[in-house]
Amino acid sequence: MNNFALNCCFNWILHKLMNYWMFKQEQDNVDRTANHRPAELIGSSFQQAANRNSPNHQEDDVDLEALVNDMNSSFESLCSTYNVQAEAVPLLHNGQSHRPNEQTHSHSQAHGQLTSLHQKLRRSQPMHILAVSRRLQVEEEQYRTSSLPAIPNPFPELCSPASSPTLCPGSLPPSQPSGKYIIKIFNEDGMVKVVEILANMTARDLCQLLVYKSHCVDDNSWALVEHHPAMGLERCLEDHELVMQVQASMTSESKFLFRKNYAKYEFFKNPLNFFPEQMVAWCQESNRSIPPSQLLQNFLNSTSCPEIQGYLYMKETGRKSWKKLYVLLRRSGLYFSTKGTSKEPRHLQLLADLEDSNIYTVIAGKKLHNAPAEYEFCIKPNKVRSEQKEMRMFCAEDEQSRTCWMTAFRLFKYGILLYQNYKIPQQRKALLSHFSTPVRSVSENSLVAMDFSGRIGRVIDNPVEAQSAAVEEGHAWRKRSQRMNNLGSPSPLHPSSLSGVIHKTQLWFHGRITREESHKMILQQGQVDGLFLLRDSQSNPKAFVLTLCHHQKSKHFQILPCEEDGQVFFSLDDGTTKFTDLIQLVEFYQLNRGVLPCRLKHPCTTVAL
Repeated sequence: MNNFALNCCFNWILHKLMNYWMFKQEQDNVDRTANHRPAELIGSSFQQAANRNSPNHQEDDVDLEALVNDMNSSFESLCSTYNVQAEAVPLLHNGQSHRPNEQTHSHSQAHGQLTSLHQKLRRSQPMHILAVSRRLQVEEEQYRTSSLPAIPNPFPELCSPASSPTLCPGSLPPSQPSGKYIIKIFNEDGMVKVVEILANMTARDLCQLLVYKSHCVDDNSWALVEHHPAMGLERCLEDHELVMQVQASMTSESKFLFRKNYAKYEFFKNPLNFFPEQMVAWCQESNRSIPPSQLLQNFLNSTSCPEIQGYLYMKETGRKSWKKLYVLLRRSGLYFSTKGTSKEPRHLQLLADLEDSNIYTVIAGKKLHNAPAEYEFCIKPNKVRSEQKEMRMFCAEDEQSRTCWMTAFRLFKYGILLYQNYKIPQQRKALLSHFSTPVRSVSENSLVAMDFSGRIGRVIDNPVEAQSAAVEEGHAWRKRSQRMNNLGSPSPLHPSSLSGVIHKTQLWFHGRITREESHKMILQQGQVDGLFLLRDSQSNPKAFVLTLCHHQKSKHFQILPCEEDGQVFFSLDDGTTKFTDLIQLVEFYQLNRGVLPCRLKHPCTTVAL
């Protein structure tokens, strides 16, 4: 009976050890095959232990290494007891008696198998049982979570892409750049204003912002100018151009200027004043010209093929000399003829591409580049910053010719987009303005002559009647001032004392500037008919000078003071028409041409940023 019990105990221990050895082999397979569930690969005995580790079980985790050690000690004690009893009592196996030497032989055989199994078990150490148990716990928790009903996440943007309830750094979308940049804007006096703009802000938007911040009158004539002092170049930005893209191609010495430019869209207002008949023709046709009435339509139509032709002086590359060439401007580019005035393709050589270039006005070109005249312009590629070797320097014979070439370049490059820029301000007048417009001064309004002698005022349409009304008003001012002088000395606020200084508050008055400076200001602001300014006279300290632009030329008219009955008046026509102050004089000639070649239309102004 003892032999049978010992044999059963031995078989039970051997069975347990075999199960453990099988579990150890399957555990190695788990580590090599991570795509399978560990619960499907382990043995049944370890599954029971894992069930004990479940939250519903009250016992602690089983230490398998301690269990094996206990089994080894029990096995050794049983083996020692078995050896003692085997010497005295014959063993029975299936009801038969066996000799002790046979039983000893069988026992030694079983003991050898157990020893080899135990050695295999020792060689498989160390055992990573805790890692497997943790993996089972994680899977059990996931199974428990998946078995619950799906609840929508109220804050999906706070979760990771794997729907994790925790917020990880990569779960948030990348932060977008603010898109704001700081630029500096200068005026003619050298004053600077720092402005924060967006990356997609156009030149028109920036001009409206500066008009709003500077409390100027928004008459759609303000422009942003790209100025390169080192190269003596400048150009007016088109309204649709992005400011930051233009600044990216500028050097550190370049800067933006904010000033007026009345000639930006003068071609659309007065197209007949541009392009003489011999200057415009059809491509490859020397005898057929374009009528002036069809100029605007042909320039804006992309399917038509007009061209500008004429002679220009071009500076040779790497030299100071200039060469006179017959130049052709087409939509495809700027060409010159290598054989007289021939338009054959084999005689044309490309000078500049319109798409990748911009046209600039050259400042003081006669002094810097030894140009044959002052009417110089330059075509500079966009990729070139300061290298003058890549630039094409040209010089026209007069100002009208230079204006026509530069206008044609813009029309060929931008086409209908340029016309849309001209039309947008007119369409915005009907809509609510994005920026509030400040109150306009009296001198900048379009004034008309009014008669207030009756009950209601009326507009005086007849110029002769308007002139007589102005003379009448002047006599009324004279009588009033004489009456005040007879009563005593006038106060500082009396009109007779203010008439000599009140003009200094007006935008069109520029004080003590020279003749050359006045001509430069007229040139910078467009040289359109009616552009004017007033300044102090250099030859007569008591007189003033009116500088007026007519037919792209600056003309100067002296305003002389004249005294009558102890009162000082100002006149342009040697006393025929007299005015008590300069404001009255300017307002009169804004309505009437008088002795001037044209009426005063556009005041040449500067703004304090």
